Order: sequence, then C-alpha cells, then structure tokens
Amino acid sequence: MARDRVTIQDIADALGISRNTASKALNGADSIPADTRDKVIKKAVELKYKQFSYMDTAISSSDKQGNIALLTCNLPNGSHFGSLLISGLEKEISTKGYTLSIYFVRENDINGMALPGNFEPSSVDGIICIEMFNKAYSKLITDLGIPTIFVDCAADMVYPELKADLVLMENEHSTYSVTRKLIDHGYTSFGFVGDYNHCKSFNERWTGFNRALTECGISLNPAHNIVAPDQNFNINMEENWMGHQLDALEERPSVFICANDFIAISVMKSLKNKGVKVPEEVAVCGFDDASESRVVEPHLTTVHIYSSQMGIISAEILLSRIKDNSRPYQVTHVATDMIFRGSTPVLS
Repeated sequence: MARDRVTIQDIADALGISRNTASKALNGADSIPADTRDKVIKKAVELKYKQFSYMDTAISSSDKQGNIALLTCNLPNGSHFGSLLISGLEKEISTKGYTLSIYFVRENDINGMALPGNFEPSSVDGIICIEMFNKAYSKLITDLGIPTIFVDCAADMVYPELKADLVLMENEHSTYSVTRKLIDHGYTSFGFVGDYNHCKSFNERWTGFNRALTECGISLNPAHNIVAPDQNFNINMEENWMGHQLDALEERPSVFICANDFIAISVMKSLKNKGVKVPEEVAVCGFDDASESRVVEPHLTTVHIYSSQMGIISAEILLSRIKDNSRPYQVTHVATDMIFRGSTPVLS
C-alpha cells in the first residue's frame, strides 16, 4: 500500500543517497553538487513531496508548447506565501500550454554575475523571479531580453530601472492601517522588527509604519527597533538571536510591528521566555497570515496575503508580456486584509 505522506527518507531511498544529502539538496545547500541537487528535486517532484507537488504538470506533460523558468535564491517552503503563489501560477500557465522549470541561483552565481549552470536562455519563453533581491543580478536577468516578471524585488530598486513587470502584495497601506488602528486604540510607543533593506516588501512595510507614526505626531525611537541586516538568516540559524536583540534594547515599546509572521512569532516566543505577557504587556503584529500565525498562542495579528491569486495575476501578466513584449512595464500591488487576533487588541 502506498504511503499517504512522502518523506525526505523516501526521496533518499529512491536515489540511493543519505537522508542528510537529500535534505541539504532540497534546502539549497551550496555543498551539494548541482547534478545531485537536480536529481533530488526531480525525484521530489515525481513523488509529489510537499511544495514540489505543484510541478507535476511540468514533468508529466511532454507535449507542452513552451517553458517558463522560475529563478529563485530560496525556494519557498509550504508555510511561505510564495508556495501558494507558485501553485496558482503553475496552474494558470499550464492551461495556456506552458510548463514550469525551477532554477536555483546560488551565492556564487550572484557574486560572479553568472546564470545557473543548467539554465539555457534559448529554451525559455518567460522568466518569473521569486526571492531575488540583488539589484545588479536582477539587471543581469532583464538584460537577457526574455519576458520577465518579479514577485517582490530589491529594496533599493527604483521601479523604472527594473525593465520588467513587478507584482507585490499591498505592503505600505496595510502596515500603515494596522499601526494607525493601534495608535487610535491608545498605544504610544512602537518598535519595528525586521531588516527593511531585505526586500522591497519589507521596505514598503517600514514606510507605512513610519507614515502612521508621523501623521499621529509620534516620534520614531530608534531604541525601540530591531532592524539588524540579515535578520531572517539569524532567526533561522541562531535559536537565541531574537532574545539577545530584545535584551539589547534600551527600552521596550508597547507594540512591535514585525516585517513578517516568522519574525513576529520569534518575538513572541522570546518575550514569553522572558516572562513578558502578550498582549497585556507588549502587543505584536506580523504580516503574511502564515499558517503558524493561527497556531501560536496567542494567535497572531497579521495581514492576509492572497497568495494563490497573486500567482494567477503574475501568470496573466507574464503571458501577456510574452505575447507582446513592447507593452509598458507595470507595477501591480495586490490588495491585502488586516486580521486582528489575540496578540493585539481585537479591533474591527
């Protein structure tokens, strides 16, 4: 009887490699040779392992007309909004006769301004870039002259410089609205948590946060913020990193507005470890509405992203670009919804 759930061990056994090697390959470790990584990914697709299951059409339909290349530095996992986005995009392009192929862009590729070794531009009809936040490397891609769309982009990107279509979730106004509602509820001290130079989305959330404070006459207090570079990496790799950052604050604000849910959950866990009650002593807000936001206690106030619809919209824009590459480039913000839960006062 077939198993209901495919595991990394199943992939490793099918290829005759260790589970550790399979795991590293799926997580993009640079220590794994490219050919091994490709074999592991293909097997994950074949076995429909987690977020790779959406690529079933791409490998099983040999009579498709064209190929869309997904370039990414970090393939989103099942909890990331990008996973549902990719699923929506793949379903949409498959109905129009295109397959989706994934290419990982490594740090060495970016440093050397080189395309992935197995990427052949002549076989690609369109490109979608996800988790690609290096401005110079983005130009390398757009200079190929292939119809391209970015989902999010580098924080310092000036839109006219991109020479490609861009899709983002609505970031600035939703973060502004969350912050403003909490100010109207009586909160007066706010801190932002997240590297606002990580990507354009984080930067827009930072802008919305600051605009709300400015309009209400609240001065931004740098002592309340945790905006260290590469924060996502530190949170994932160093268990106590957030706790150390909270300890380093000169004073603690009454509200933390966080750049995404994973950062917010790390803040909540660290506060709990220090005996600080959420929201009684500190309110916390995230962004993304990841599944974990509904599991953590108290449930996390956040901003809901319509991830699958963003994928469909991205596909529609890219397919239109493939049909007519002379169209003016467009920047599209897809609406979001505020969701107030237990980590802040429940406001309407």
